[in-house]
Amino acid sequence: MRIGELERLAATGESETLELKRSTGERRTGVRAVCAMLNHRGGRVLFGVDPDGRVLGQEVNDRTIERLVAELGEIDPPAFPNIDRITTSGGLEVVMVTAPIVQHQPYSYRGKAWRRVGNTSQPMSRDEYNRVLLERLHGQHRWENEPAPEWAVDDLDVNEIVRTIDEAIRRGRADDPGTRDPVALLRGFNLTRGRVLLRAAVVLFGRSERLEGEYPQCMLRVAKFRGTDRTEFLDNRQFHGNAFDLLGKAERFFRENLPIAGRIEPGVFERVDDPLYPPLALREALANAICHRDYSIGGGSVAVAIYSDRLEVTSSGNLHFGLTAEALFAPHESLPWNPLIARVFYRRGIIEQWGRGTIKMAELVTSAGLPEAEIEDAGGCLTVRFRPKAYVPSQRVERRVTERQQAILALLADVPDGLALREIVPSLTGSATERQIRDDLGILRVLGLTMSVGHGRGARWKRL
Repeated sequence: MRIGELERLAATGESETLELKRSTGERRTGVRAVCAMLNHRGGRVLFGVDPDGRVLGQEVNDRTIERLVAELGEIDPPAFPNIDRITTSGGLEVVMVTAPIVQHQPYSYRGKAWRRVGNTSQPMSRDEYNRVLLERLHGQHRWENEPAPEWAVDDLDVNEIVRTIDEAIRRGRADDPGTRDPVALLRGFNLTRGRVLLRAAVVLFGRSERLEGEYPQCMLRVAKFRGTDRTEFLDNRQFHGNAFDLLGKAERFFRENLPIAGRIEPGVFERVDDPLYPPLALREALANAICHRDYSIGGGSVAVAIYSDRLEVTSSGNLHFGLTAEALFAPHESLPWNPLIARVFYRRGIIEQWGRGTIKMAELVTSAGLPEAEIEDAGGCLTVRFRPKAYVPSQRVERRVTERQQAILALLADVPDGLALREIVPSLTGSATERQIRDDLGILRVLGLTMSVGHGRGARWKRL
């Protein structure tokens, strides 16, 4: 680096990737910054520059560099940042230490790990240190990348393997290998090591009857609740199966249990019925849950829960690689926890690459006029939450709910304490009599959509 470039760099001021020190007499705090940058995304430490950006320079000799190198030797595991000497216009020198972007995090200096926050170096908490260490070990020994020697191709759904390559070819995401031999196809998907299947192959294509006993985490839990909490189930089931089978079962559960939201479009005589939540957004949330969950948790699963005021898709495991729930809705790098599984889902056309999945999901929800989707990373689980525009009564019941009955349910939804019949009648438009509305309320009670509290004319009706 020439002195002109150095002066322009110093003038930008300290940041996540730049630390300024007056001299190598501050080498301890400087090397601490190097350690923090190694644990972040690299950077530079300049010795001989004032914190305000003025290039000072200093006398540099062999002993100066030896002391600096000895201090850098206190970083563990050993790191070998570049050391450059830039001569200033006054004949003095600036020593520049460059911390590269590395894969062997976390690093520690003098027994303590550091992280970069803004233009400061701060101690890394034990939880954060353990998380970074786990991510490093995961890159070398992932659960999905381990062999499954007790499984053979005969234990897999061969038809699903063939469907995957055919769909990948159709979408232009794979070249035709010229064969439909399952062993060759699995090898092309990088799901074998020699002649042995990897665990990722089992998760993707394993037969359900064997998965339930040996891979219990390949499970989908679905439930529909009455109201907004888990007090009372309307539906509660569990399924075991491979990734594609579970995705299909979850989508079927949505079709069977989600309400339909009706709307009237100008110039159209008949009402238009749409799903309460965009199906493609739900599919994106499900696919992400299946691809990115932590399969090393033997009791883990993907769970779908439908409440009267929201829908949640939950998967075992937390966010990694520095990602946060907020960052998932902004452009971000694609860092799948299970890249082998995610790559097959991509080729099948179920997910997109380059970190677009959650952004696409958010766009679909917004386009449908719904509140923004929510992502919560807590309690060892990742939850994606969808909310409707307003309460929409279920039409997945034994008989179709009439428009007047839907209007009654919508009215009750806005009053948690309920309404008396004498309050409901004048609030509804149309020419319905009190007796007709009383009959409607009775039908809705039989269908499990309303309940009455009290007796006689003082009874109050609530929606469930």
